[in-house]
Amino acid sequence: MPASSFSRILVVDDDPPLRHMLELLLTRADFEVQTVASAEQALVQLDNTPVDVVLTDVRMPGTDGLTLTERLHDTHPELTIVVMSAFGSIELALEAMRRGAYDYISKPFKRDEVVLTLRKAEERLRLRRENAGLRARVAELEGEGPQRLGRLLVHSPGMRKLAATVTRLARFETTVLVLGESGVGKELISRALHELGPRAAAPFVAVNCGAIPEALIESELFGHARGAFTDARSDKPGLFEAADGGSLFLDEVGELPVQVQVKLLRALQEREVRRLGETGPRAVDVRVIAATSRPLEQMVESGEFRRDLYYRLAVMPLRIPALRERREDIVPLAEDILTAINDRLGTRCTQLSDDTRRLLLAYDWPGNVRELENTLEHAAVLTEGETIAPEALPERLHQPARDHTANSGTHADPGASRFSLAFSTADLSVKRAQRRIERELILRALAETGGNRSHAAKLLDLSNRALSYKIKDFDLD
Repeated sequence: MPASSFSRILVVDDDPPLRHMLELLLTRADFEVQTVASAEQALVQLDNTPVDVVLTDVRMPGTDGLTLTERLHDTHPELTIVVMSAFGSIELALEAMRRGAYDYISKPFKRDEVVLTLRKAEERLRLRRENAGLRARVAELEGEGPQRLGRLLVHSPGMRKLAATVTRLARFETTVLVLGESGVGKELISRALHELGPRAAAPFVAVNCGAIPEALIESELFGHARGAFTDARSDKPGLFEAADGGSLFLDEVGELPVQVQVKLLRALQEREVRRLGETGPRAVDVRVIAATSRPLEQMVESGEFRRDLYYRLAVMPLRIPALRERREDIVPLAEDILTAINDRLGTRCTQLSDDTRRLLLAYDWPGNVRELENTLEHAAVLTEGETIAPEALPERLHQPARDHTANSGTHADPGASRFSLAFSTADLSVKRAQRRIERELILRALAETGGNRSHAAKLLDLSNRALSYKIKDFDLD
């Protein structure tokens, strides 16, 4: 029987007879075996000789097997780790999995059990490598046409470059900060980071930090014990615990209150959380992906955002270009979105007329992909046949081009006190002019406040609820 190409095993155990037995057993099963007596020796060995699987005991002098598992999971994410222990329990097995182990074996074990477990690990390695090869081959065959990054369609050179970076980053556990205007697809990029990485089978938990009341955000993230506050009638795990083993997506992280920023920093550094009302910490294994449309660097300088947390989150910043910066993506995205709309609503719009394409390409899309989706749904509902005509598009796409960069927070001039609106002598409707002015003011206010709706509402002399309604009415959400 030929030796497997994915068969390099490192056995870590302080018991010499057991190491010798495992070496003989696994060698006879056509594995390539190395053995060491401690976690410290294992780390040295791995620096010099690559392996595919680490089979480690839990209780050893010095660094124990669970600590070794956690360290290897961080530093060698490509490794498959199998833990074994004579002190077997469900709790210990779960803890091993939380720290990054693939499987768990209780001592004493049958010889066939060890070989079967390692064969399963071998098959997992083979499938992972085949999948990576297939993804690369598909990308090569697709050439210059639109490609997919998870659920996101990419076509322009800038998005292709971003897709390549995301695909590479997905393999590593590093913290990522996704930057970009509202509606560009920050959550889709974050889901791709999760789904293309080793945590794909584990939970992806998403939370919008700006949508949770300030009084509740700490409890939502970190959990609480019964009686921690008036309405805490039972123990409740937080979102960190819900995402254990997987990824936690913190959208609009710039909205977090400063006191919660302190706890988030500790959770990232110590890999543990403390529920409100409890004194002891709980270990969590979570990859955090944060996102914001606000200028965090400016917020750091103004004291609104902690500098140490910013640098901890921005280990690898990813900026998603606005839709107006990648116009090559507009038509392929529109056609892809139409397919999804047809499936969801039962419409039958399969194509865009030439004039419709020109209008889509001429518009600056201040609401980015989210606005494009809303626009196409609006048009699909109003279209009887298969082709979307210009008449089915919302009124704003027929207006003369003007500055739509206001909600980026970077392109617009924050000190501008005037704006221009083009009027046609054929359309002197006061009502329509009022809507255009109102929309422009909202865009300006969002730009001035970096997308913070509460602050924008104050500038506009509106309630938060009224602003939310108008944002929805103008398709800016």
